[in-house]
Amino acid sequence: MSSIEEIKRRAERDAKSRGFYLTSDEELLDGLLKGLKENLDRYGYFSCPCRIASGKFELDRDIICPCDYRDPDVLEFGACYCSLYVDKEVYNTIKKVESIPERRPEELQLRALGLEEVEEEEHLHTGELKETSRKLYYCKVCGYVTFRDNPSYICPICQAKREMFEEIVTTQEYRTRLL
Repeated sequence: MSSIEEIKRRAERDAKSRGFYLTSDEELLDGLLKGLKENLDRYGYFSCPCRIASGKFELDRDIICPCDYRDPDVLEFGACYCSLYVDKEVYNTIKKVESIPERRPEELQLRALGLEEVEEEEHLHTGELKETSRKLYYCKVCGYVTFRDNPSYICPICQAKREMFEEIVTTQEYRTRLL
């Protein structure tokens, strides 16, 4: 099990790699780190302490800290949704953090709450292929490839914005689209 200090060092390394900081509010920081530890102990992964997780890795993938929404939130508002990660101005209390809107799609929030039906992934156990809404996307800047419903807000490799992702159309799909 990870200790709070280990979790803090992990978060600090990640923040530093992106030019961010951890919040300077020690009370808030302590609560968020405890929330990350609790979620790690509960689910086996670092689910965001500021959002409701389903406990199913596949459904929570976008809210594993640092979540998919962190970078665009910090760049636009100076802090992520829970204010664990902040920019330099917020860290130095030059700028106050205002309310940050939720970027997580409502459909994913409802799934986490168990209010939206989620098809069982039986095909994973039987080996049968099942149709999915996920698509292959690649970053036109660095070539990073991802398989998701939508491309990342920011490329995890080169930090290019979502607009720099393009869908990869497979040969079968390409033929179908041409017909």
